[in-house]
Amino acid sequence: MDSAWLVPAALAFGVALGAGVFAIVLAAARRGQRAAEVVSTAVPDGVDQVLDALESAGVVLDPSNNVVKASPGAMAFGLVWHQALVHPELVALVDKVRRTGEPITEELHLSRGPFGDAAIYLFVRVARLGARYIMLLAEDRTESYRLEEVRRDFVANISHELKTPIGAVSLLAEALVSASDEPEQVKRFAKRLTKESERLARITQEIIELSRLQATDALTRADLVDIDHVVAVAIDQNRVVADSHRINLVSGGDAGAEVFGDETLLVTALHNLIANAIQYSPEGSRIGIGVSQVDGIVEIAVTDQGVGIPEDELDRVFERFFRSDPARSRNTGGSGLGLSIVKHVVQNHGGDIRVWSQPGNGSTFTIRLPEANRAAGASLGAHA
Repeated sequence: MDSAWLVPAALAFGVALGAGVFAIVLAAARRGQRAAEVVSTAVPDGVDQVLDALESAGVVLDPSNNVVKASPGAMAFGLVWHQALVHPELVALVDKVRRTGEPITEELHLSRGPFGDAAIYLFVRVARLGARYIMLLAEDRTESYRLEEVRRDFVANISHELKTPIGAVSLLAEALVSASDEPEQVKRFAKRLTKESERLARITQEIIELSRLQATDALTRADLVDIDHVVAVAIDQNRVVADSHRINLVSGGDAGAEVFGDETLLVTALHNLIANAIQYSPEGSRIGIGVSQVDGIVEIAVTDQGVGIPEDELDRVFERFFRSDPARSRNTGGSGLGLSIVKHVVQNHGGDIRVWSQPGNGSTFTIRLPEANRAAGASLGAHA
C-alpha cells in the first residue's frame, strides 16, 4: 500500500473507533440512569414538605408498593409498618389505581396498627403521583363515628328512661278511673301519680339542662362568683332532704374564694353533688363540704360516709344515665344525669372534677376551678 494512504486510513479508523467507544459509553450511561431511576426513593419536588406538614395521613408508594415517604399522621394511625402498608384493604386500593390509573375514594373501617383491638375509621383517597408513584391520603373520621354512636346511645337512653315514668303515669291514671269509688285508693294512686309526674318533669329538665351545657355558647358571660355564697345556697337547697334523713351537712375551709363563671350553673353543680351524697348515705351520717385555695386553684370537695363506689365504676360515674346502684336510684327518683351535668358545668368553667371512693367508706367528689384574679375581677365589676 502506498504510504500516502496510511495516514488518512489511520485517522479514519481512529475516528470510527472513538465514535464506537463513545456510543457504547453513552448507552451504558443511559442504562445506568434508568436503573438509578428505578431504584431511587426520591419523590417529586415539594411532596416531602407537603407530607411533613399534613395532620392527616399521607403515604407515597413506589411500583413495588414500598413506602418511600409517610407523614407523621400515617405512622400515628398505624398504617405503615417496616416500610409497607399494614392493611390489605389499602394495598388492594393502591393496586387498583395502578391498574386503572383512576383515582379512588372510599371509607374504610380498619384496625389501628399491626396488632391490638382498637379500630379506626378512615376516609381514604388514592391517586397516581407522576408516572411511577402512588399517593394515598387518609383522613381520620373515628371521632365523628364515635360521636354518632354517642348520639344514638343518648337517644336510646332517653327513650328508655322516659318510658318508665310515662308508663307508670298511664297505669296510675287507669287505676284512678277504676278506683273512683274508693277514696283511700284514689288518694294512694294520686300520690304515686304526683311522684311519677315530678320524676318525669325532673328528667326532662335535666336533659334540657345537659343539652344546653353541651352547646358551645353555654357560658356566654362570665361574672365574678363568690364560692362561699355558692356553697351556702347549694347546702340550703338540700337542707330539707338532709334533715329528713337525719344527715348533717357541714361546711368549712378557706373563705373568700372567687372564680369567674355563672353562679347559677355552679350552684346547680354543687347541689347535684350534695344531693348525690345524701342519696347514697345512711341515716344519721355526716356530709362535709370543704373549700380550699391552692396555687391558683379553688377546690370544692364534697365528702360523704356512704356506700362508696366500686373501683371498676369510678371512670363511669360521670356518664349519662349511669347508676352505681340502679335499684336505689330508681327508688329515690334518680335520673342518672346529675353527675354528667356536674362534669359539663365544671368543664365549661375551665376546670375538672375528680372522685375518690372506697366501698363501705364513702366517697369524695372534688371540683377544681381556676381562681379569679382580683384585679381582673375589679375591672369586670366596673364594666358590668
